[in-house]
Amino acid sequence: MSSIRKNSLDKLAVQNKEFHYYSLPLAAKTLGDIQRLPKSLKVLFENLLRHVDGDTVTESDLQELVNWQKTGHADREIAYRPARVLMQDFTGVPAVVDLAAMRQAVKRLGGNVEQVNPLSPVDLVIDHSVTVDEFGDDHAFDENVRLEMERNNERYQFLRWGQKAFNRFRVVPPGTGICHQVNLEYLGQTVWYEEQDGKTVAYPDTLVGTDSHTTMINGLGILGWGCGGIEAEAAMLGQPVSMLIPDVVGFKLTGKLREGITATDLVLTVTQMLRKHGVVGKFVEFYGDGLADLPLADRATIANMSPEFGATCGFFPVDDVTLSYMKLSGRSDEQIDLVKAYSQVQGLWRNAGDEPVFTSTLALDMGEVEPSLAGPKRPQDRVALPNVPKAFKAATELELGNSKAGHSDKETFTLDGQHYALTTGAVVIAAITSCTNTSNPSVLMAAGLLAKNAAEKGLTSKPWVKTSLAPGSKVVTDYLNAAGLMPYLEQLGFNLVGYGCTTCIGNSGPLPEPIESAIKAGDLTVGAVLSGNRNFEGRIHPLIKTNWLASPPLVVAYALAGNMNVVLTTDPLGEDQDGKPVYLRDIWPSANDIANAVGQVTTDMFHKEYAEVFNGDASWQAIQVDGTPTYTWQEDSTYIRHPPFFSDMKAEPDALEDIKDARILAILADSVTTDHISPAGNIKAESPAGLYLKQHGVEPKAFNSYGSRRGNHEVMMRGTFANIRIKNEMVPGVEGGYTRHIPSQDQLAIYDAAMRYQHESVPTAVIAGKEYGSGSSRDWAAKGPRLLGVRVVIAESFERIHRSNLIGMGILPLEFPQGVTRKTLKLTGDEQISVSGLQTLTPGQDVAVHIVYADGHAETVNARCRIDTGNELTYFQNGGILHYVIRKML
Repeated sequence: MSSIRKNSLDKLAVQNKEFHYYSLPLAAKTLGDIQRLPKSLKVLFENLLRHVDGDTVTESDLQELVNWQKTGHADREIAYRPARVLMQDFTGVPAVVDLAAMRQAVKRLGGNVEQVNPLSPVDLVIDHSVTVDEFGDDHAFDENVRLEMERNNERYQFLRWGQKAFNRFRVVPPGTGICHQVNLEYLGQTVWYEEQDGKTVAYPDTLVGTDSHTTMINGLGILGWGCGGIEAEAAMLGQPVSMLIPDVVGFKLTGKLREGITATDLVLTVTQMLRKHGVVGKFVEFYGDGLADLPLADRATIANMSPEFGATCGFFPVDDVTLSYMKLSGRSDEQIDLVKAYSQVQGLWRNAGDEPVFTSTLALDMGEVEPSLAGPKRPQDRVALPNVPKAFKAATELELGNSKAGHSDKETFTLDGQHYALTTGAVVIAAITSCTNTSNPSVLMAAGLLAKNAAEKGLTSKPWVKTSLAPGSKVVTDYLNAAGLMPYLEQLGFNLVGYGCTTCIGNSGPLPEPIESAIKAGDLTVGAVLSGNRNFEGRIHPLIKTNWLASPPLVVAYALAGNMNVVLTTDPLGEDQDGKPVYLRDIWPSANDIANAVGQVTTDMFHKEYAEVFNGDASWQAIQVDGTPTYTWQEDSTYIRHPPFFSDMKAEPDALEDIKDARILAILADSVTTDHISPAGNIKAESPAGLYLKQHGVEPKAFNSYGSRRGNHEVMMRGTFANIRIKNEMVPGVEGGYTRHIPSQDQLAIYDAAMRYQHESVPTAVIAGKEYGSGSSRDWAAKGPRLLGVRVVIAESFERIHRSNLIGMGILPLEFPQGVTRKTLKLTGDEQISVSGLQTLTPGQDVAVHIVYADGHAETVNARCRIDTGNELTYFQNGGILHYVIRKML
């Protein structure tokens, strides 16, 4: 044990139990004062202190964190070891597939398959597979669950095998809740402890998760963020997460929210401010006396949206609000006392007037927040409530300007024997959904109270609106029922459709056929309003071009109004029984009413719902699996296939080779998301993935989604770049995953062109603008391009998780120099790209990119290698992070 680690070991007594811990004050006596270090960095400091070994973590790493206080910045790579890993099933299934494939590879190369086992605790919550097929009636939940089990039986069987085959791997069955809410309400402990060498060692609860919104847990004083499935697999197999010591932006909150303003309005304001400030790759830490009155659920709502404002995480330090929530949600008294004692002795506790050193700061008086939505296609584009029709009109005009004729403003349709007109701006989906807001009792009670007030005045949801309620946990329906509000939500069509991530992930299900037909007939621009965090193009529903994020009560209000062109602040929502207009202000619940309803939430509800959280219902328990250590792959499976990532792998890596004469597969604009690169939603029948499934006997109605088929590389590589809204500049005016094969000039699906290039032994490249790979932490957005033969992505800038995922799959991320873009280079896709100097590659170095144009002239630019750390370079040299892990095991 190193001297600094040994000398900092101390003891703490809590309720007559002795805990050992690595003391930050004791370490500071040797290294220097760290009192004004942001609390999020103190968590990193403790993590390094506990793992000092002179190799992966050195004393100088700790010294860099001490020195960070001088400038708010440090250029230092560190090896971070989170306490645990969290997964959801969309990203969890391919991770378990990879683990199963790794066992096969280790077996083939003569190693011990038992070495392929999680070394850190892993919790996988099945929450992404329920689809809103049935809605608006009492049978919706049962029918959607039945369909989920029917469609996903093969996947669930595989996960149950994983549950048996791997140690430290727990699965929360379907129909329980959203992983982030289960994490917040049950899994998260704020302070973790375990037995080590006969001692009980306490340390901060930390994690990485395979979903971007893992950051929600930072509301509970737990440092965690989303990473790709590839990185998470490495973390669970004992590899440290390689990262640079981050800059930390301090966000000071003062004041209180005014009456009628929700946590959602606050989070959309914070998101807009932080996006504008620029926090990509940074921590955000919230401080200021406004935190004393900010409920834990509101903190979690803000922390949840960290990917939308671009930060690695949005951290809230531990204080009395944290402890109150832990008590409410059923944590033990001993755990709560440990959290308080440990946080205070380590300097992690938030005190009034705390002013840590930050890289930069912002401030917000919460009294200035106004009612807001965000849209039509980015979560950071906040729109004040009165301005929504104006924003919708601008989006519609842009849509019309970008497309051919054929639009109309109105189409008639018949539903249940009644005739209606569907107009431009119609709200066709109103969904209380996603992890962001369905963990927050104040906004859910507000939605229920608004529904009650509306129903009592005789208002109804418009018949063309698909309404749904998908809570993040069963506790939500408990407290809505206890407050007597469920019947009113159901009266307006907001019946329970499932416990899981539905509309926000693209599992919105089909619209009623007459409505889909009317939208198609007039190419109508319509809207969806959801209480989610994601509204990217093509994500919510393929026919809905504008998508708006809103608080749950505003979701209900838009279901009543039925159109985005209604000014909710001044226009009536409908008429009461006497024919008088009813305005939003008439039915908006008072702060007092909301507080009284929130008072119905009890600890007993949490105890009841989490008592048997891992058991599942009868259909889950009935799934039979064998107990073999290696998986028996089914050759006829269309859900779970043995991926080829390790099939040709040798015990030693080959030397890196330069990239010569690569062809461009796609040229993409700014803000291309992982949804564009690897969609999660519907599979079109005539797409390469749809054709593959039909060839394997799958009917289109049984296609399920791309997300649900992530365990089958054949589907996913065909779905790469297949989003219906992606625009490849190589084929101007064409939407969807198409490109030109050079030199034949044939226009093909990107998958088909990539296969042709592979047959010709030609490597490929992708060119992009700013923020390439923003959005969800989707490992298939890197795995897919790897299987298509992409060797390099050259962009103006990368989103954090996607950049590391590309490296994790052996794809080289390069950044254009300042002022150089695909446009200044006049790239059309006819060029050939060569990259030299890879044999002597170092992190962050400039790399020569040689471009030969169709007319024969050439140009060379020096692009920056975005392999940022030595660890990342090692992974890249091995052809990927999992290849490196396998070789290390051998």
